[in-house]
Amino acid sequence: MALIPLFPLSNALFPAGVLHLRIFEVRYLDMIRRCIAEGSEFGVVGLLAGSEVRSPEGVETLAPVGTLARVVAWEAPMPALLQVRCIGGSRFRLLSSKVAKYGLWMGQTEPIADDPPTPVPASMQPSADALGRLVAQWQQEGVPPDRMPLAPPFRLDDSGWVADRWCELLPLPPDDKARLLGLADPVARLAAVQDLLRGQGLT
Repeated sequence: MALIPLFPLSNALFPAGVLHLRIFEVRYLDMIRRCIAEGSEFGVVGLLAGSEVRSPEGVETLAPVGTLARVVAWEAPMPALLQVRCIGGSRFRLLSSKVAKYGLWMGQTEPIADDPPTPVPASMQPSADALGRLVAQWQQEGVPPDRMPLAPPFRLDDSGWVADRWCELLPLPPDDKARLLGLADPVARLAAVQDLLRGQGLT
């Protein structure tokens, strides 16, 4: 088990995913500065209820699973503002949580095993192809690699990577994203994603 600082968000971060944050609240400024100085990670968890910005009357409900995040680039355009780019690491289960100084959430966590490399089954290749077309479109439009919603390498032959990228891109409710994040089988996660893509006419 490990005690880590938490960053509740309405959108989920999956392993190897990209997260851009504009940070201005004291509770997160201190935490992110410490992570940058120490090279440590923090946990991103889905916000099932409540607001990302703290309010006196707000009640936050956190998802039971999350993903470790590591800061890979940052800048401070103003003294009380940080802009950071993070990459998702391993998943974890949130065993318990509490509010600490300045309203920062801290959580006791246990790791979830990383997905093993798993080829995309032929029946699910349309999901990988659709994602590949998106990447090609961004490249043709001249989107810089560090501004893309996805970070290279683009592992379009891996079930877990393809599933995780669609889980981040699709506008799903936070509880659905948390359920998908917690699935141990990457092929099962991709199958669920392909059903969603078909329902939206994307494959």
